[in-house]
Amino acid sequence: MRQAVRGVVALLAGLLLPLGLAPYSQPWAPVLGLAVLFALLAPPRTRALQVAALSYLFGLGYAGFGVYWIHHSIAHYGGGPLAAGLAITVLVALFALIPMTAMLLGWWAGRRHRAVALLLAFPAGWVFVEWVRSWLFTGATWLSLGYSQVDTPLAAFAPVLGVYGSSAAVALLAGGLAWWLRRPLSLRLLAPVGLALGLLGGGVMLERDWSRSAGEPVSVAMIQGSIAQSRKWDPAESGGILAEYVALTRQAFGADLIVWPETAVPALYHQAAAWLEDLAAEARAAGSTLVVGTPAADQTGEALFNAVAVPGATTQFYYKRHLVPFGEYVPFRDLAGGLLDFVGTPLGDFRAGVSAAPLEAAGLQLGVSICYEITFGTRVAASLPAAEVLLNVSNDAWFGHTAAPWQHLQMARMRAIETGRPVIRATNTGVSALIDGRGKLLRTAPLFEPRIVTGTVVPRAGTTPYMQWRDAPMAVLAGVLLLGCAALGRRRYQLFRPV
Repeated sequence: MRQAVRGVVALLAGLLLPLGLAPYSQPWAPVLGLAVLFALLAPPRTRALQVAALSYLFGLGYAGFGVYWIHHSIAHYGGGPLAAGLAITVLVALFALIPMTAMLLGWWAGRRHRAVALLLAFPAGWVFVEWVRSWLFTGATWLSLGYSQVDTPLAAFAPVLGVYGSSAAVALLAGGLAWWLRRPLSLRLLAPVGLALGLLGGGVMLERDWSRSAGEPVSVAMIQGSIAQSRKWDPAESGGILAEYVALTRQAFGADLIVWPETAVPALYHQAAAWLEDLAAEARAAGSTLVVGTPAADQTGEALFNAVAVPGATTQFYYKRHLVPFGEYVPFRDLAGGLLDFVGTPLGDFRAGVSAAPLEAAGLQLGVSICYEITFGTRVAASLPAAEVLLNVSNDAWFGHTAAPWQHLQMARMRAIETGRPVIRATNTGVSALIDGRGKLLRTAPLFEPRIVTGTVVPRAGTTPYMQWRDAPMAVLAGVLLLGCAALGRRRYQLFRPV
C-alpha cells in the first residue's frame, strides 16, 4: 500500500473513535478504528518513523473530531475566532502525540512478534498511555475509549477496573480484529471471535449490583436556569439571574433536595449569604434542603474557590479540588503579564480545595464534584464509600450545541457504574440528569431551556473493587504486559541470533 494511501486510511480510522462517544453512540466504531490502525502498524515491516507518522495522522483525526467543540468555547467566550483557531490548532497537534506515543510504545514492545504486537502490545500501550494522560500535566480524560461502552456489556468491567478496564476490552477486541484483517481469508477470524465472546461473557458474568440500598427514596429537583454565558457575570444582570432562580426554586418547594448548578450565584457567597440563608430557611419550612453552586472566598477574602454550599445556620462548603488550567486559573500568569488576561474567570484565579468529605443534605451524604471533576474517577472515588449519592454541578454553556455536553454526561454515567452510586447532575444549560447506580439515565432535560428536573434517588452503600484499588490494577497490568512483550522479543532475538 502506498504511503499516501496508508496515511489517508490512518486519518479516517482516527475519525471513527469519537463516533463511539455521545451523542453518536456507536460502540463498534472505536474497535474498528483502532483495529485499522493496529493493522497498518503491524511489525516487522514497519519502522519507528512509519509508526510515528501513521499514528500521528490517526491522532489528528481522533482529536480534530473529538475536541472540535473547544473552538466554539474560545471563539464565543474566550479570545474570539482568531484565538480559537490558534488554540484548536495547537491543541489538536499536541493531542495527536498521545496515540503516537501509545503506538510507539506498543511497537517497541512487540516489534519482533507480529501476533504479540497486535494482540497484546498495541492494546497495552494504548491503555497505559490513557492512564498516564489522566494525571500528567494535571490530567486529561476526555475521549478515553471506555466511555464508548457505557451501554454495552463491556461497561461491567468498570466497577472492577474503572473506565480503563473498559478501554482495555475495546483495545483487545481491536487487536484481535487487526490480527484477522492482516489475513482475512484465514482461520485468524477465530481470534477476534474468541476475544469478543470471552470479553462479552466476562462482562455478563460481572454484571451485578455492587452496592446496596441504604435508605428510602429521596425526591430531587434540579434547577436548570439556562442563563446565557453573556449574562452570567454582568453586574447589571445579577439581580435578574437570582430572581429567575428563586422563581424556579419556589416552584420546586416540597422536593427533599433542590440543587442549583455550578456558580449559579453570580457573586461571592459572603456577598449574598444573608439572602441565600433566608431562601434556604424558606425552603426548609416547605420541607426542602437547598444546595447551591457559588463562588466563595476564604475568611481573608483573598483566596477564591469554585464551591458548592448548603446554606444554613452553619453553612457547609465543598471547594473544587481539580481545577481546569486556563479556565479556572492561569498558570504563569504573573510571568506573562497581561498577555493571558483574556482567559480564566472574570472573578480572578480560583484556588484548589483539599477535602473530599461528603456534604450532608436532606439526610443524604453527597459526594460532590464540580464540572470537569466528574471526568476523573479517582477524584470522585475519594469521597467514597462514605458518600451515598454523587452530586455533580456544572456549567456547560461554554460548549453550545456541540457534542461536548453529551460526552460530559456520558462520563458522569461511567462514574455511577464505577461506584455503584446514583448521580444527581445539575447544570446551567444542560444536560441536567438523574442517573441510577448502574449508569442508566432516569431523567434528562433538553439543552438551553429553563427546566426543573425532578425525580427520586435511592441512597446506596457498599464498596466496589474500583473504589478500593482505583486505577492501579489496570495501570500495573498494562505496564507488565508491555514489559513482558518486550522481554519476549528480546528472548527470541537471543535464541535465533547467529553465533
